[in-house]
Amino acid sequence: MTVLRLARSELKRMTGGLLPKLTILALAMVPLLYGAVYLYANWDPYGKLNQIDAALVVQDSGATSADGTRLEAGRTVAKNLADGHVFNWQTVSDPAEADQGVRSGKYAFALKIPQDFSANLVSPGSFDAASQAMLNVTTNDANNYLLGTIVDKLTTAVHATVATEVGEETANRLLTGFGTIHSRMLKAADGAGQLAGGGATLHDGTVTLHQGTGELKNGAAELYIGQLQLRDGAAALDAGAGQLSAGLAQLTDKTATLPAETQRLADGAAQVAAGNAALNTKVQGLAGQLAASEQAAGQARRSLVVASNARLVAAGAITPAQADAILADVDAHPAPATSTGSAATLTTAAAQVRQLADGSAAVSAGAATLAGAAPALSAAVGQASAGADRLASGASALAAGQQNALDGVGRLAGGAQQLDDGAAQLESGAAAASTGARTLADELAKGAGEIPNPDDAQKGSLSKVMADPVAVSNVSQATAGSYGAGLAPFFLPLALWIGIFMLVQAMRPVTQRALASNAASWKIAAGGWLPFLAVSAVQASLLTLVVDVGLGLDPAHPVLMWFLMLAAAMAFSAIIQGVVALLGTPGKLVVLILLVLQLVSSGGTFPWQTTPEPLHVVHRLLPMGHVVSGMRHLIYGADLATIVPTVLGLVGYTLLGLAMSTLAARKRKYWTLKSLKPEIAI
Repeated sequence: MTVLRLARSELKRMTGGLLPKLTILALAMVPLLYGAVYLYANWDPYGKLNQIDAALVVQDSGATSADGTRLEAGRTVAKNLADGHVFNWQTVSDPAEADQGVRSGKYAFALKIPQDFSANLVSPGSFDAASQAMLNVTTNDANNYLLGTIVDKLTTAVHATVATEVGEETANRLLTGFGTIHSRMLKAADGAGQLAGGGATLHDGTVTLHQGTGELKNGAAELYIGQLQLRDGAAALDAGAGQLSAGLAQLTDKTATLPAETQRLADGAAQVAAGNAALNTKVQGLAGQLAASEQAAGQARRSLVVASNARLVAAGAITPAQADAILADVDAHPAPATSTGSAATLTTAAAQVRQLADGSAAVSAGAATLAGAAPALSAAVGQASAGADRLASGASALAAGQQNALDGVGRLAGGAQQLDDGAAQLESGAAAASTGARTLADELAKGAGEIPNPDDAQKGSLSKVMADPVAVSNVSQATAGSYGAGLAPFFLPLALWIGIFMLVQAMRPVTQRALASNAASWKIAAGGWLPFLAVSAVQASLLTLVVDVGLGLDPAHPVLMWFLMLAAAMAFSAIIQGVVALLGTPGKLVVLILLVLQLVSSGGTFPWQTTPEPLHVVHRLLPMGHVVSGMRHLIYGADLATIVPTVLGLVGYTLLGLAMSTLAARKRKYWTLKSLKPEIAI
């Protein structure tokens, strides 16, 4: 018996009457009932969200920003939501009413915009009172679990939109501030340049000041030396003034009686002068008398000699010549002092007395003058003594003042030195300040050049970028057109597995007639599998046709997709037929378990990498995950390099199923009590 005859025999049995034909038709429709209907129901759920009632509570009272702009963000958000028609928004004034509506199921969820929404949006303008603007969402998973996820996406979009709008305005103000800073920096640079010029002038002035302080220091040193000499002179003056004051004090004491004594002296001198005058008169008269007497005596003596000589001549005692010689000798030798000498002495004394009289008269006049001047002299000496006392006091004060002045000049010299040092430091500081100011001016000019100064067009462009700096350039290499198209790669193989699983409820994996024949086990296995393959191919074709044409899946590679569905039907039918043939009724439970394992490990909804680690092994071992991946590539138009390995894998799964079916045929050729009466039959 050939394989085809075995397969045709089973197919005739299944189509021998109306009811079997309807059964086969119903089994062929099972994947449509599961896969196509499910995809139809969930083809575009996001496009019908506007049929869901949602409560919208707007309490925002608006706010005014720092630049006077009025912001009504809450009403703007509400208007945008209403215009978007994503949900059927119902405006509710009372938040409690909205919460009650969510609780009762009247509203799927509630979105509440609080009163301070706009105020918090503009609050970043104040560093002390910045607060986040809140959007309050009330959900209830009893209404629908996935609805919370959808609402989260919606509020995230609202948040992004509002943040972008507010951020754009804030960024615009920030860029305007940059422009202001730029202009102020330029002014600051100009000011720093002026400061640098002033610093240069200051440096020149400090140079002059340093020179002046140097001269002042030298002058202070010279002044100190002069003050030192002046102090020594003042000290000497003080000592001399003290001595002068003491001497004048003694002189004052000594001359206290001078007026009286000079007066007595004047009186005595007058008396002496009068006596001397009288004495002079008498002496002068006596001298005259004595001179006349001496002259008369000389004449008498000569006359006597002449007479005597005459007599002697006459007597002849002498000659006349001798007589003349005697007379000449008498003339040559005056009379002795007893006569003529006394007169001469008296004349000399008279002259002296006259001088004495004149001197005494002069002394008397001087004494009178002295007596007249003595009181004034005594008063002058007193005044001089008092002045000397004052001079001594002044000299002492001058000496003390000079010492103070010397100390002050010393301090002045020290201060001049400090001033000179300070002027030197000021000069270097002024030079550094001038250099620093010039550097500051240069750096400010550079900094002003680096600070952006955008115009209105640039601010508009930059503010948009700053408000939304990250833009996602979503280059999709393969795109699912709808939610249903996204689920199709998963639900098509799943529906096909379920449809083939339903075939074992009406079709026999291995017929008794085939087992009773002498056919080889592999022929019996192949003959039992071909009817499953034929019906599963019809299931795969119908499911593909309805989804492509009826639902509008529009796959990128429709023919290849159909071939992959046929390959999946081949592998699935071989595995299911082989498992049930080998294990009998318990094999149906194993097929069901394999369905559950592939349902959770194939990555139909979430990536299979997100499942627990043990399920990763299941994903790699069982065929459905590989079929799901291949279907995505064929439906969305991705890389086809993985299709060939997938098909080869499905061929391998087919051979594995046929091997199990061959083993089952070999085992079931031998009858046992379990064969006649199985422990369980479903």
